[in-house]
Amino acid sequence: MMTLAELRKIAAHGVWTQNTSLVQILGLCPLLAVTTNLINGVMLSLATILVMALSGAVVSSLRKLIPHEIRIPVFALIVATLVTVVDLSFNAGLHQLYLVLGIFIPLITTNCIVLARVEAYASKNPPLQSALDGVCMGVGMLWTLALLGGLRELIGQGTLFSGIDMLFSGLAPIQVFPAGYPGFPLAMLPPGAFIVLGCLIAWKNWIEARRASP
Repeated sequence: MMTLAELRKIAAHGVWTQNTSLVQILGLCPLLAVTTNLINGVMLSLATILVMALSGAVVSSLRKLIPHEIRIPVFALIVATLVTVVDLSFNAGLHQLYLVLGIFIPLITTNCIVLARVEAYASKNPPLQSALDGVCMGVGMLWTLALLGGLRELIGQGTLFSGIDMLFSGLAPIQVFPAGYPGFPLAMLPPGAFIVLGCLIAWKNWIEARRASP
């Protein structure tokens, strides 16, 4: 039975203390390529959360049956199967968004975040804790990608929620800056993503330093 203290520790570890994007710096390829707006970052993160939670629970349930020598190929096979289900679901239900995210949904299979948590945590802990660990690690990725994508979109083109019509027809993005805003193209390019990510990492480190100071 999982205690409240253990639940809090897993949540804090995934969402903040060992945030995969700001501390472990894992999964930079989708992080930099997809977060041109808030919606893309959020939806890729939700797909990753689903895969991480399911793969954690499955691997944990089968961990005693998987020979240690072939654990990595088996883990990758389990993750790939779950990613295929998510990929086909996006294609069927959210086709326009699926076209935007493109190859990055199948690439969740090789995402360092997923394989790292399966190997480091799920293979050594019970299913419930493993699934929760996957969710919390994914939530840490979710808020980071949402913030990164939102900042890039706001600075780059002056809007928020661009592409929301792919999820809810009839809705339009919010024009935060005036219609004549010229935009800042660098923010929408990979170098801009590196700069914004660096600022977010510095912000987190500043908060941690403030907490540690007497």
